[in-house]
Amino acid sequence: METPAPPPAKKPTGWLNILVDYGPLLVFLGVYKLYSPEEPGPLGEIAAVVRGTVAFMVAAVLALIFSKWKFGRVSPMLMLSTALIVGFGALTIWLQDERFIQIKPTAIYVFFGLVLLGGWLKGRAFLQTLLEAAFEGLSHEGWLKLSRNWGLFFLVLAGLNEVLRATMTFENWLWAKLWVFMPLSFLFTFSQIPMLLKHGLALEDKDEPLKQQPPTGE
Repeated sequence: METPAPPPAKKPTGWLNILVDYGPLLVFLGVYKLYSPEEPGPLGEIAAVVRGTVAFMVAAVLALIFSKWKFGRVSPMLMLSTALIVGFGALTIWLQDERFIQIKPTAIYVFFGLVLLGGWLKGRAFLQTLLEAAFEGLSHEGWLKLSRNWGLFFLVLAGLNEVLRATMTFENWLWAKLWVFMPLSFLFTFSQIPMLLKHGLALEDKDEPLKQQPPTGE
């Protein structure tokens, strides 16, 4: 008697991907604003950052659990992002230094960028492992170009994060994560559609890249 095949993993929807990716950041921002002192001061600022960091870590773990429950799997990107949030968050709390939270996105962007570009140089499209079900019909060349382009974009985001971290206050940097990085990610994803269509993506799936972009680990 044949063993029945396991049911396919649930396909994540665009808004749920955004919730998993940016939800913990929104929690951090909300808690930080709630406890941020009315008058500037190092002690009050650090206390608000620590409370926000604790909430950030808890929300990141809950987002990972939700992803496993809802989608039936947890992407390697999300696992690494959660591990770095917890690791850098613990350093932030221990050393009372908000810079560790700000450095975390740079570490994620550089890691993903180098992995994708390294795979591209070796003729391997690592994005295909994560997004193949969403982009049916895309040729191997198309996957390679998509991996290369996202790899370069991640490195650009890493550089941008460092510039904003060095030139903005902590609170303004937090808002930039929402109003700069999120729109840039969607605009970049949209810009890839012509290339994807040229390399075999079915016309009925032309809006799928906007729903299934690689998680950015915010």
